Amino acid sequence: MTFEELYNRLLKSSVDGSMTEELNLLRKDGYDPHQLSCLLDPGKHPLVVRTAQCGCSGEQKRACQNICPFDALILSGEGNIDVDPSNCVGCSACIDNCKAKALVGNRDVLAALKAIRAATTPVYAMIAPAFINQYSEAVTPGKLRAAFKRIGFSGMVEVALFADILTLKEALEFDRNIQTEQDYQLTSCCCPMWIGMIRKVFSQLMPYVPASVSPMAACGRAIKQLHPGAITVFIGPCLAKKAEAREPDLCDSTDFVLTFQEIQDVFDYAGIDLPNLLEDDRDHSSRAGRIYAGSGGVSEAVRSTVERINPDRKVRIRTRHADGVPACKQMLQDILEGKGGANFYEGMGCVGGCVGGPRSLVSREDGRASVIRYGADAPYNTPIDNPYVVALLHQLGLDTIESLLEKSEIFERNF
Repeated sequence: MTFEELYNRLLKSSVDGSMTEELNLLRKDGYDPHQLSCLLDPGKHPLVVRTAQCGCSGEQKRACQNICPFDALILSGEGNIDVDPSNCVGCSACIDNCKAKALVGNRDVLAALKAIRAATTPVYAMIAPAFINQYSEAVTPGKLRAAFKRIGFSGMVEVALFADILTLKEALEFDRNIQTEQDYQLTSCCCPMWIGMIRKVFSQLMPYVPASVSPMAACGRAIKQLHPGAITVFIGPCLAKKAEAREPDLCDSTDFVLTFQEIQDVFDYAGIDLPNLLEDDRDHSSRAGRIYAGSGGVSEAVRSTVERINPDRKVRIRTRHADGVPACKQMLQDILEGKGGANFYEGMGCVGGCVGGPRSLVSREDGRASVIRYGADAPYNTPIDNPYVVALLHQLGLDTIESLLEKSEIFERNF
């Protein structure tokens, strides 16, 4: 039985309530205990797990090791390629390039469904800004919210609202810290691969990275503060977010991370007809938060917010962005060599930004176009114009937007 066959059998049985019977059948049929453990207890395993023996040898095996831009692939004592969890950021390069198909991404969906069913406190789906039209153009945010409630969630929160808050925080930090033409700032709140690259390869640039959490982490922490004991489940296009949720200083925010594909599998087995669900609509984010998912979206969001906060500042914001690991590395190298050409830098590990994530359900071109349209439809242009941002900050105990510059357990991390 392959890993995919085991995954589908268990997920189907989890959705229809026959998991106990299915596990008994698997014990009779024979199964790989390691693969079963990876699916039932994902927290005990790395983000990338090996489900079969490597099919390469010699020079080819060394070439496989070199695929990882973060040096996370190592040779085991048995001569297989394994993943060093301390270096892995979930970029998926090893999975995509493994000719033997022996490496797969960690899947949290079975553990998440079990937690949802057993929950005695609210369970919230935190949907990434890249979600729009991932499940066809007919599936509106309101229909998706209704679908999550069908499978046991208490509600759905658009993480774009927290992208608004982090945009505002980074814009305020830029306005405070960038006072000369030589000053610059690197965004800290968009992509875990970008942060991982700076921390592991370009660590001398860390002083220029504000200690802001990502919108996912901010969303999870805010939910848990407002609803103590709540379970938070992030859904997005990215395996790297699973790595971020395990970071020691962020693991208090997000209980499970699912990909768009994992949740689509749940909808399929549950027989949920997304386009025909009734609307359950709540609309809280601005254009700035909604465009985070596309390459250059963070830069544009922060630029427009800085100019909205302080239109007369002497040092104007000049942005530069890169997408894809090679382009990000080149931009960071340019900064070190004094050839950056900007004072605000954004990097996205995937080509096209989050919409180009390895677990997206549509092409990055279609995803980007959808995100741009969704941003254009927002009732507010920047987070400073968004009354929901101010109201939420008040709920979280912050009296003014300037309070975001003070040390905050919700919106800051310890690099």
